[in-house]
Amino acid sequence: MTPLKTLAAAVMASGLASTALAQDITVGVSWSNFQEERWKTDEAAIVSALEAAGANYISADAQSSSAKQLSDVESLIASGADALIILAQDSDAIGPAIEAAANEGVPVVGYDRLIADPRAFYLTFDNVEVGRMEARAVLAEAPEGNYVMIKGSPTDPNADFLRGGQQEVLQEALDSGAITIVGEAYTDGWLPANAQRNMEQILTANNNDVDAVVASNDGTAGGVVAALTAQGLEGIPVSGQDGDFAALNRIALGTQTVSVWKDARELGKAAAEIALAMAGGTAAADIPGAQKWTSPDGAELDAIFLTPIPITMDNLDVVVDAGWITKDALCAGVPSGNVAICD
Repeated sequence: MTPLKTLAAAVMASGLASTALAQDITVGVSWSNFQEERWKTDEAAIVSALEAAGANYISADAQSSSAKQLSDVESLIASGADALIILAQDSDAIGPAIEAAANEGVPVVGYDRLIADPRAFYLTFDNVEVGRMEARAVLAEAPEGNYVMIKGSPTDPNADFLRGGQQEVLQEALDSGAITIVGEAYTDGWLPANAQRNMEQILTANNNDVDAVVASNDGTAGGVVAALTAQGLEGIPVSGQDGDFAALNRIALGTQTVSVWKDARELGKAAAEIALAMAGGTAAADIPGAQKWTSPDGAELDAIFLTPIPITMDNLDVVVDAGWITKDALCAGVPSGNVAICD
């Protein structure tokens, strides 16, 4: 898997995203839901890139309903979308939407979550590596003890990609007996409330004898930290991803260990550029930086994988310097002496 570095330059150089060409292009985006903080950041990046190219943006929010997402896609096509960016609510249920788009000659970018259909370009971060980064950070803090694995949604392939990467890192410690997984659960819809409920049940089943939690994103990490705090266990290692502001603040406070930052601005910008290129007639295989990738079920896709960055207490300056979060937001409520950037 390789990071995207030169897509924008290559697309602009070839004229694929020029304002002259894009003026009459409409890109439709089907969002799975807007409950998570990060999707608003992704949307802003997509809209900004489309506006810069002179293209139009339309969207729909499936509100966590796979059935609504299918009708949303049909509506976006009927509204004149020349290309679609789809954040799938349920990767197995999205098939009819891809078929509908193909029948109308509308190219599709599978956004962040796998759509295992060769007709959908796959754009995401390297989610297996995200899982590795989460587990590495937690294992460094807790090389021994009882572990809990709070996974993502069972309908999102990323949940298992992440879990696979986590297992790679933890396997040696598991084999040696240094750590033991005492609880593991998927989180329906990635919802923090569901993660909190799962964590509460695991804590009860283990009489609170838990030393570390590998949570798969910042939303689930928030639910985990709430459950831990209620039992006086805040501060044990907890992982996450996405660089949510609340999570970065928890890192500064010391209640979350790591958030693997996937710069949603980069992902959104790339999605818009790919959608514009494909709407302009560029084949998926000819997108700059694209590579062939085979999904777990054997589908060969054209794909681009971006590289994430693990953020811990030691490098919080990275997200501040990048303009991702303000120092004030990062350091809200953080005691003096807790972390250097907040002093």
